[in-house]
Amino acid sequence: MFQLDLQAIHTGADAQNKEEAIRKVAAALAAAGNVSEGYVEGMLAREQQTSTFLGNGIAIPHGTTDTRDMVLKTGVQVFQFPQGIAWGEDQTAYVAIGIAAKSDEHLALLRQLTHVLSDDSVAEQLKSASAEDLRALLMGEKQSAEFKFDTSLIAVDVAASDLMTLQALNAGRLQAAGAADASFVASVISAAPLSLGQGIWLSDSQQGNLNSAVAVSRAAAPFQHEGEAVNMLITVTAVDDRPLEVLGYLSDLLLKQKAERLLKADAAGVLALLTSEVDEQADVLTAEFTIRNEHGLHARPGTALVSIIKQFNSDITVTNLDGSGKPANGRSLMKVVALGVKKGHRLRFTASGEDASQALSAIEEAINSGLGEGVA
Repeated sequence: MFQLDLQAIHTGADAQNKEEAIRKVAAALAAAGNVSEGYVEGMLAREQQTSTFLGNGIAIPHGTTDTRDMVLKTGVQVFQFPQGIAWGEDQTAYVAIGIAAKSDEHLALLRQLTHVLSDDSVAEQLKSASAEDLRALLMGEKQSAEFKFDTSLIAVDVAASDLMTLQALNAGRLQAAGAADASFVASVISAAPLSLGQGIWLSDSQQGNLNSAVAVSRAAAPFQHEGEAVNMLITVTAVDDRPLEVLGYLSDLLLKQKAERLLKADAAGVLALLTSEVDEQADVLTAEFTIRNEHGLHARPGTALVSIIKQFNSDITVTNLDGSGKPANGRSLMKVVALGVKKGHRLRFTASGEDASQALSAIEEAINSGLGEGVA
C-alpha cells in the first residue's frame, strides 16, 4: 500500500489561480526528486487536455504520457488550499494531490486515495486539517475498517452436494480476508445454517467476528438438505450494522419471489443484486468492453468516458470485472478512476433508460477509439 510522508504534505498554502497552484505542486515534486524541472509543462498541458478535478474539492494534477520519462521516481505532493482554487466549470479545489508515476503505479495510488476521498464528510475535513490529520485522513487511518464484500468473496458454480462444503468455503474466504478468526470458522461450520426459502441459506456466528463482511457460495447444481432445496449460502461476519444493507436487498428479493435472479447471475451480477437496486425492466441493457489504453483509465481517459456517459439520460453503472466487481456510478469521475482499471481489464456497463442502447453504442465506440489516447 502506498505510504504518504508528512514531508509531502503542505497545509495552509495559497495561490491566486489554478496555474499558480499547479506550479507550486510541480516545484515540490521536483524538489523531492520525483520529477525533473520540465515536468511542470506536462502538468499544465494535461489541464489543457482535460481537467484533473475529481470532485469533493479534490484535484489530482499530473503530467501527460509524453512527460512520463521526466518522472524519476513515483511519489506525490499534497497541497491544502483553505481558501479554495477555482479549477474550472464552477469547480473549487481545496486539496491538490500532485502525482508523479513512472508506469501504472499511479492507478493503485489513485484507487487508494479516491476510496478515502469519496467520503463527503472526509473531504470537508480536508480543508482545514493539520498535516498529521490530513495524512491520517488520506491514508484512511481515521476511518472504520472497510466493509468487505466484492467478487473475491463470491463463488458461483461450486461443486458441492452438502451444506458443510459451502459453509467451509465461505468461512475460509472470510478468514483469508481478515474478517474472521479460527473460532468463527469452527463455530460456523458446526452450526446449522438458516433456510430463508427459495434455495437461499444464511449462516453467521457470534464468535470470532473481526470485521464486517459477506461471503457467498452458490452450488453448481441444487441439492437437498433435510427436505429443503439448497442453491446458495450467504455467510456474514458483523462488528457493526453495515451487513444489514446487504441483507435488506436479499430480503427484498425473497419477498418479491425473485431469488432466482441470484441463481442465474455471475459473481458481478450477484454483487450488484445484493448491493444496489437492479431493475428488471426491458430497457435495462448490459455490455462488456475491454480497456486497451496502455496505462488504463487514469484521469484523461476516465474523464473522456465520464463525458460520454453524461451525454445520455440513462442511469449507467460501470463494473470492473477484473477488479473488485463493485458497480460504480458512471457519472462520477472519482468513482470511475477508483475502479483501478488497467490495460486489458474488462468493464461491464449497465444502462437503464430510454437511450440505453445509444449510450452503450457510444461507449463502445469511445473505448475502441482509445478514449482520446488512441489504442495501444
